Amino acid sequence: MRMKLSHFKFELPSDLLAEYPSEQRDEARLMVLDRKTETIKHKLFKDLIDYFEEGDVMVFNNTKVFPARLYGNKEKTGARIEVFLLRELNKESRLWDVLVDPARKIRIGNKLFFGENEDLVAEVIDNTTSRGRTLRFLFDGSYEEFRKKLKELGQTPLPKYIKRDAEPLDIERYQTIYAKHEGAVAAPTAGLHFSKHLLKKLEINGINLAEITLHVGLGTFNPVEVEDLSKHKMDSEQIDIPENAVKIVNNALDTKKRICAVGTTVMRTFESSVSANQRLKPFSGWTNKFLFPPHDFSIANAMITNFHTPKSTLMMMTSAFAGHDFLKHAYAEAIKEKYNFYSYGDAMLII
Repeated sequence: MRMKLSHFKFELPSDLLAEYPSEQRDEARLMVLDRKTETIKHKLFKDLIDYFEEGDVMVFNNTKVFPARLYGNKEKTGARIEVFLLRELNKESRLWDVLVDPARKIRIGNKLFFGENEDLVAEVIDNTTSRGRTLRFLFDGSYEEFRKKLKELGQTPLPKYIKRDAEPLDIERYQTIYAKHEGAVAAPTAGLHFSKHLLKKLEINGINLAEITLHVGLGTFNPVEVEDLSKHKMDSEQIDIPENAVKIVNNALDTKKRICAVGTTVMRTFESSVSANQRLKPFSGWTNKFLFPPHDFSIANAMITNFHTPKSTLMMMTSAFAGHDFLKHAYAEAIKEKYNFYSYGDAMLII
């Protein structure tokens, strides 16, 4: 059956959108979906260790979220403007692709001042979309000092559905414990549930842990506005699949072990670099892969993911992996059992 946008509509009570993370990372709730038997079990996240054995593989996205949300004031009027850093375009020129809000107040040539002492200034030099702009930051110091200043002034880029300001706890909790390579403007949220203790237990049990990188951009969360899903265009995101991860994954394929993608970002990265004989290939570059039903997955045979919002590309990918009807049934069960949805929400393991 050819899937359409309307197939991914469901009523999500607003009180199930998690405003805060669970008290302990690995004590979020976990719904386990068995695709063969189409059965559902209710567990805690730390129980996922029971579903993996020696030689199985878990692959993590080690991207690191940077404090991408800045608040500045417009010259002359002093109007408060939110600037969301999306992508560094040119290191030497301090050029950035950004979103601004409210966009209607910002024109080419406007200057924005950041910090109590206005010690960082940016000039709007281009309009890229209705909300998007290109900014040139005017800063006299070295590049390292400039990046330090951005971190100083920036806030943790919590998703917009969270109706509170970022708090100190978010600096730690809106980041995986294995984050290494800075470049994401949103967390790979399935990985937020892993604690040091759980990772150590997985290693002791002989589970092979591998890492790839996908720098999550806001495009992942862009609404789908076309009924025909084949017409939706994903924004490109930067990925890196290192040789050592390829060896671990392909060895598990050869020995018919369980290969678990920790999150939709890992699954997209996998499916962006598959050889003709269905093996993972090393790759460094960009992907705009959009996965929706029907899709035959080449690498992973298990997946950890959070509960996603209606009509999102993330729900569509999960549906392609779990089976559409089974996933709809699981989501109905999650709502009935009051699971928490979205970035700080609970998780599901699909096997």
